[in-house]
Amino acid sequence: MRLPITGIGAVASIGRDAAEIFENLCAGRGGLGPMRGFDHDLYTGTQLFEIDDRPEAGVDRTLRATGFLLDAVAQAAESAGLGDDLSDCPVLVGTGLRELRSAELWWRDGVSFGPERLHFGTALRERFATADTHTFSNACSASLYALALGADMLALGEADTVIVAGVDSITESMFGLADRVQPEPPGALRTLDVNRKGTILGDGAAAVVLRREDLPLSGGPLWGRLRGVGMTCDAKHPTAPDQKYVAEAIRQAHRYAGTRPADIDLLMLHGTGTPLNDLVEASAYAEVFGPDAGVPVVTGIKPMTGHTSGSAGVLSLVTALQVMATGKVPPLVGLEQPIEEAAGLRLVRDKAAEHEISLAQVHGFGFGGINAVAIVEAP
Repeated sequence: MRLPITGIGAVASIGRDAAEIFENLCAGRGGLGPMRGFDHDLYTGTQLFEIDDRPEAGVDRTLRATGFLLDAVAQAAESAGLGDDLSDCPVLVGTGLRELRSAELWWRDGVSFGPERLHFGTALRERFATADTHTFSNACSASLYALALGADMLALGEADTVIVAGVDSITESMFGLADRVQPEPPGALRTLDVNRKGTILGDGAAAVVLRREDLPLSGGPLWGRLRGVGMTCDAKHPTAPDQKYVAEAIRQAHRYAGTRPADIDLLMLHGTGTPLNDLVEASAYAEVFGPDAGVPVVTGIKPMTGHTSGSAGVLSLVTALQVMATGKVPPLVGLEQPIEEAAGLRLVRDKAAEHEISLAQVHGFGFGGINAVAIVEAP
């Protein structure tokens, strides 16, 4: 499989389009700041990676996730030369929580909000005339799951072009859960660092346009090609990852892509900064790659974007495509002392590095053991 990727789009706390996000990633500029939408007096932690789109601090509004999604899809469609009419283009959306924040505001404050807005199909039809939309709630690997399903649709001839997206806005209930299980709030998200304290949530959305590989390209530039997506779901524990099935998702991705670990030039970590997830991810990677573990350069974006939940996988994928286009690899900021399991890895630290990248591996792992790994190649 070599599915052309002809459009990209993204929004996050560090930028309102894919180019601005990538520029800030390479400069090491993160989006962490005082939380704007929730009451500071109710929580221990008071920092989040939020998109600054509220009318004023402490005043929240509905449909923020929907707005982020529409922005990312519009960017990707424009990048691919598709225009605003997507009536013939299925849109697949991966998310952790859909419009739960809007439902929270409806339940608590009586803000007007209808059930037809809980999913994203209504807004996509109104904005782009989409006739075929699907929303998948698969935790933090949701957008890479959607990527696999989009690839299947193209392979089966069900569409010529699909848009795959991921989106989440921070909900107060999810933030409250994270705040409760992290009694000492992390001052920063520090992927793979021995002193990591936990994750910090972020707003975000990202989208890519995929086309059938047997059709001529049209419109925008060719960003890269999707080679394969591996997926596993162990359902072994509500939150704790299982190394066996994380490793199997990596192996499966290589089987579908027809690649070997030694072929990979860049690894985009899931890298949540939590004690167990970072440990399992590094160990599973080392298990599969063995003596080739030090071949790819390794980085991750969550220390600068926060954990953007359902959008995280495709947001990392969009970053990987931009790395391939520019030769610039963003650094893992805040990494001072790597964990023992990361010994020998070619970690990009402190500042951006220059590398020619032909093949990238992108990780996305979620609650319930929902794991997904994508492999993409340069044009």
